[in-house]
Amino acid sequence: MKALLRILVLLFTVSLTAQNTYLHCGKLIDTKSGKVLSKKTVVVSGDKIISVENGYVNPKNSEDTVVDLKSKTVMPGLIDMHVHIEGETSPTRYLERFTKNNADVAFVSVEIAKRTLMAGFTTVRDLGGSGVNVALRNAINKGTVSGPRIFTAEKAIGTTGGHADPTNGMRKDLMGDPGPAEGVINGIEDARKAVRQRYKNGADLIKITATGGVLSVAKNGQNAQFTQEEVNEIVKTAKEYGMVVAAHAHGKEGMKRAVKAGVQTIEHGSFMDKEIATLMKQNSAYLVPTLSAGRYVEEKAKIPNYYPAVILPKITSTMAVLDETFKMVISENVPIAFGTDAGVFPHGENAKEFAYMVEAGWTPMFSIQSATITNAKLLDMENQLGQIKEGFLADIIAVDEDPIKNISTMENAIFVMKNGVIYKQ
Repeated sequence: MKALLRILVLLFTVSLTAQNTYLHCGKLIDTKSGKVLSKKTVVVSGDKIISVENGYVNPKNSEDTVVDLKSKTVMPGLIDMHVHIEGETSPTRYLERFTKNNADVAFVSVEIAKRTLMAGFTTVRDLGGSGVNVALRNAINKGTVSGPRIFTAEKAIGTTGGHADPTNGMRKDLMGDPGPAEGVINGIEDARKAVRQRYKNGADLIKITATGGVLSVAKNGQNAQFTQEEVNEIVKTAKEYGMVVAAHAHGKEGMKRAVKAGVQTIEHGSFMDKEIATLMKQNSAYLVPTLSAGRYVEEKAKIPNYYPAVILPKITSTMAVLDETFKMVISENVPIAFGTDAGVFPHGENAKEFAYMVEAGWTPMFSIQSATITNAKLLDMENQLGQIKEGFLADIIAVDEDPIKNISTMENAIFVMKNGVIYKQ
């Protein structure tokens, strides 16, 4: 019996120490210092990085695995702060809310989640869906399906007729009168209840539509859609429940109210001016530019009937100002977080945002840092994500070339590890 116990203890000990993974990295991006390092070995055990060594270190244990990335550039897993993981663009998108059941949405979202992970995005922030996004997050966390780590807002909060009103564009007998349970508010009491409902439904954060939107079936894409008191109450209640607020906003007044209330991020920011840029810096609010969405929408607007007619003038007016807006944003050093609005364009193409950021005027390293250390900080995960560092979660990707020299290489992740598990090699 004692001999059997010794064997069992030995086997248990071996199981704890075996199967470390050694990544031999030709180049490694140190996101903290903003430097590209050469010839490093990253050692992963379980779901953690246990060391980063100089040179190419070989394992002493025969059970360990070596991954040869000597001709590649290695970096932390990417974080996209703005996706809609339950679906994506198509000419029939506006009809699908009448034809798809939650089960249909769920099956689609599982495929989208895997596609997103394979593109090198190991963490995403989902900013509004039907509630399937909560179930998907839970399924990924349990290992039931593969996908990125999800922080979700569940259902976005809007006002009657506002950008997040789910009945916009419907005929009157179908509109009804959605309220806080459906994410539609009018007044302070509704605002408080809607936040609490999102918490009850399993949201990690709150998303509001502070202004009109480009792709909603409504004519105004810029108007402020909450009173100052309403958005103040949303942010206050969210804070009481341990959540931050992300604010979709194109127009100036809605942006101003949201920033004054204390939102963490402004999504899009199309018509931002210097006054709002200054206000954002004073309040430590970040802009999520979502350049990919604008580029895609502008292209698809040329196709007859791809979007409803009411949307086309909004696309034209918004795209006309974006170049100047982002020149100002860069010159004013507005804090930037990486986000794409994936779903408005096909999921899996999130990394195109890097090239668009560089074209706009940000440096390649800045764009990569915005998708790693910056976003990790905003998710309150700065001690677990965003760096390849001892003790951090083993979210690691690799690309073929040095993205500082060729940013488009970010669009093809050839190695993806999340939580120490290799999903793509």
